[in-house]
Amino acid sequence: MPETSHPMTFRKSSYSGGQTQDCVEVADLPSAAALRDSKHPEAGHLTFETVEWTALLKATMRG
Repeated sequence: MPETSHPMTFRKSSYSGGQTQDCVEVADLPSAAALRDSKHPEAGHLTFETVEWTALLKATMRG
């Protein structure tokens, strides 16, 4: 799993559609991405290496 000591700035994911406040937030890291639930940011985040993140996005786009 990638190092997460890099400062993280989360933003609403472009894959969280609509006008809802319930969304996934993503932070770009060197060679990785971090995801968290906007409703519970204190619960932590999941970190995905670039290759894993790319595979997840491709699978999401395929449905």
